[in-house]
Amino acid sequence: MASLMHFFTTLLFFLIPLVATTTRHRHHHHGLKSLHFALYQHETINKTGYFVVPGVAGPPVSQTTTPFGTLFVFQHPLTIKPNRTSKQVGTAEGSSITSGLDGLQSISTAIITLNVKKHKGSISIVGVTNNIKPSNHPVVGGTGDFLFVQGYVTSSPVNLVGITVTYKIQFHLYWPPYAHSKR
Repeated sequence: MASLMHFFTTLLFFLIPLVATTTRHRHHHHGLKSLHFALYQHETINKTGYFVVPGVAGPPVSQTTTPFGTLFVFQHPLTIKPNRTSKQVGTAEGSSITSGLDGLQSISTAIITLNVKKHKGSISIVGVTNNIKPSNHPVVGGTGDFLFVQGYVTSSPVNLVGITVTYKIQFHLYWPPYAHSKR
């Protein structure tokens, strides 16, 4: 019995470092081409974004809330600085449906067309957007230089006062090894 116990203890002694090593590598992006940057999205109601279907009675419409069930479509400019007059390097176009009864949460889909850091193309994202808190959206596709890209985009409010509201959009993009172009 003692010999069997010693065998299992020895086996665990050798297997635990192997399992720990394997697990650690899963969470790193070693060897993957990556791109990280931030842009600013500017939203102006009835100029870059429109209510198509008004939602049901609930919280009043404001800079940060829309009634439950509201369908909103948009085509927002993306700039390199929080100022709307700074250089535009992209466009976010898509739609959202208010899914939170408090009017603060929406299910969103968007195509983000970009011309940044020697990369030109678009990425597609989908996810839940909170109007007043940071929200992560997974990347579900891409075109052009962003073909096969993976990663996520974080949207965070910067300025929610005034006619135009501003969000900081942080991009965390990774290309798998098979996606490297031969240029």
